[in-house]
Amino acid sequence: LNQYFPDLQNKVREWLIATEDVGLEILIGGWLREHDKTLGTAESCTGGSIAQLLTSIPGSSQYFIGSIVSYANRIKVDLLHVPEETLQTVGAVSEKAVIEMIQGGLRVLGTDFMVSVSGILGPGGATPEKPVGTVWIAAGTKDRIITRNLNLRFDRSQNTSITTHQ
Repeated sequence: LNQYFPDLQNKVREWLIATEDVGLEILIGGWLREHDKTLGTAESCTGGSIAQLLTSIPGSSQYFIGSIVSYANRIKVDLLHVPEETLQTVGAVSEKAVIEMIQGGLRVLGTDFMVSVSGILGPGGATPEKPVGTVWIAAGTKDRIITRNLNLRFDRSQNTSITTHQ
């Protein structure tokens, strides 16, 4: 395998973010430190596990500012300034909600980057339109936010772990 790695590395250079087997939290932390940028999280269904993963790295206080664990909708409204209308019309588990969680988190925490997540990890809370395993994740800055929808099929513990490591 090692004899083929230089050729493979050259072919995927445009997308390659590491040549060693390290966790995403280490890569993100290294990049943030190198570029003197900060990060915060606004988590619902993961209950702070993304923040815990990011802060497991020594020295992460240099770039990780904090997290708002907005498990209850009231916290999404009161602290992250997600409009009540969003929660009533499309719900907390929606692309619109995670985008608004990013926007509110950027203002409240004053970070360069935010990650937000909201979902139904199970076993309860599902609806026909949003089954267990429906998760929305967003990451962004004040200028650009990207979103991703996950449709997981495992138990609560595994759904949380998968979501945390996305």
